[in-house]
Amino acid sequence: MTDFRTLDDLPADARVLVRLDLNSPIENGEPQDNRRFERHAETVRELAEAGHRVVLMAHQGRPGRDDFTSLAGHAEILTGHVDRDVAFVDDTYGERAIEAIEGLAAGEILLLENVRMCDDELPEESPEVNSETEFVQTLAPLFDAYVNDAYSAAHRKHASLVGFPLVLPAYAGRVMESEYEANTAIARKEFDGPVTMVVGGTKATDVIGVMDALEGTVDRFLLGGVAGELFLRAAGHPVGRDIGDMDLFDDQWEKNHETVETILDERGDEVYLASDLAYEDEDGERAEHAVSEINEKEVAYLDVGTGTVEEYIPLIRESDAVFVKGALGVFEDERFSKGTVGVLEAIAETDCFSVVGGGDTSRAIELYGMDEADFSHVSIAGGAYIRALTGEPLPAVELLQQSAE
Repeated sequence: MTDFRTLDDLPADARVLVRLDLNSPIENGEPQDNRRFERHAETVRELAEAGHRVVLMAHQGRPGRDDFTSLAGHAEILTGHVDRDVAFVDDTYGERAIEAIEGLAAGEILLLENVRMCDDELPEESPEVNSETEFVQTLAPLFDAYVNDAYSAAHRKHASLVGFPLVLPAYAGRVMESEYEANTAIARKEFDGPVTMVVGGTKATDVIGVMDALEGTVDRFLLGGVAGELFLRAAGHPVGRDIGDMDLFDDQWEKNHETVETILDERGDEVYLASDLAYEDEDGERAEHAVSEINEKEVAYLDVGTGTVEEYIPLIRESDAVFVKGALGVFEDERFSKGTVGVLEAIAETDCFSVVGGGDTSRAIELYGMDEADFSHVSIAGGAYIRALTGEPLPAVELLQQSAE
């Protein structure tokens, strides 16, 4: 059940302006292929095969950053995933862009230049203000419909995301549709059994906010990562602190310790903390400390311990739904992947509704040879996933809903 129109509602033979999120890691000046290309290709391919004239907008990086670059390389990568040519024009709404758009035949695809190279794109303005920009006013008359597939950018109020739905009929692409369904399930679905959330990663402030917002919705939280250490600190253990030149814990503790302490005081029976933590010993091997035996934090902890994984797995197996936000350890290093991989494998083997959120955590599925099909949904969204979990509005989604009304 969605609250907006989808590709199923699109009239035939349309000239369609499509917003994607192809923002990717840049190495040696070149964009790197990732899950976003594969996912968005589904929407692009469906539109082209239906005979629409398809014009794509996307962004890469921000002005002033190393990853702020042209989308020429993105067109090449997308061509491989769509399995038909994706043309590129190094212009967004100038003469070259307009000429290329008007020259499209049915079933052809064109990618415009990085929208963030336009002055009108980046200011966070109201939809009304954005709809009046030269960018939107120049492009909109060339199209019959606007399709937003960029769920992972849906929390932004940028012109390409919220300006066009006020001046064109607006529809959700397949990524937007599936991400919205899965990421709002925690609030919209009824589950018969326990609802479990696995909480980790380095952005503790985000996930602590999620834990606070989901009171009464989630039955238990399984903690690791930076948030896990901060909760251990609140529980009286000498961890969750910066040592050496580390800059992960103390600042986030200052911002969140009152919330953490309140959650532990009022809902401590819902919160499961690590009983052991893994670190790199002097020989470069994985070693583990029982939390109860740590008298002072002298090493960086890089994963939850094996005992913790063994405690978490049965809780996952008896769950009716499991949501994941953040990794339990530095899984990119195989030595410290046991927490993240152990939990993900348990979820994959359990007959439950499961959402794995955030680009970093979802990469572990690919990295360790798991099958994405064993999870109900693997999200490519970060900030928008957090917003959905905490019930905060997503401006681009709201505009799609208003357009449908």
